[in-house]
Amino acid sequence: MDKHSKMDPIVKQGVFENGLMGLHVPEEYGGSGSSFFDAMIVIEELAKTDPAVSAMVGIHNTLPVSMILDHGTEEQKLRYLPALCSDTFGSFCISEAGAGSDAFALKTLAKQDGDYFLLSGSKMWITNSGDAQVFVVFANVDPSQRYKGITCFIVERGADGLTVDKEEDKLGIRASSTCQVHFDNVRVHKSAILGEYGKGYKYAIECLNAGRIAIGAQMIGLAQGCFDQTIPYLQQREQFGQRLIDFQVEQTLD
Repeated sequence: MDKHSKMDPIVKQGVFENGLMGLHVPEEYGGSGSSFFDAMIVIEELAKTDPAVSAMVGIHNTLPVSMILDHGTEEQKLRYLPALCSDTFGSFCISEAGAGSDAFALKTLAKQDGDYFLLSGSKMWITNSGDAQVFVVFANVDPSQRYKGITCFIVERGADGLTVDKEEDKLGIRASSTCQVHFDNVRVHKSAILGEYGKGYKYAIECLNAGRIAIGAQMIGLAQGCFDQTIPYLQQREQFGQRLIDFQVEQTLD
């Protein structure tokens, strides 16, 4: 899958059918009802075999799903969580060309127009965006307030003015969909605000901290997977009359 930068549709279907896309979501909203810790174990185990699958599952669970679960209204939870747990991908749109590590330098704006907001800007490195039908989007409603103007919105893929660019040509974890997402005066109702007006920066910090735990779990799984595949090779490969595992330096692997 990494060679062709494309996730197998059977794998995408499988993660939903096996309850992996709503791991810590209560059963009343269509989730598996597991704990956050359980979710980290799943992410680690998936990464042992394929970190792209782990990224797809991990980011979906810890970012867009968690945002709606933690900060959504009851109506928003009932509208989106059952779908996100069963057959619909979500994306978390915060990073921009000039706002990566400094996420609060984002330039995407949300201009109020009566009961609606017009979202304009572009997001980069958005995981699962090639497949996503639901986007959790961070935009600034009042740049004069700097980060205190950042507000979170739920935007559906069919919204006029929302476009998803081609897949990024990454160095690794290529099967995980990563694209730019553009918003050209995307019109959303005020009911699409996720959480409180102007509290997006606070929610982002909380959510990203949890997401980083998932990335750590993914990297542990990836490292263990590499180790598990390396040892059998060292045990069977022979050079200079002995197995590679028997050379002195390899004993440090025990």
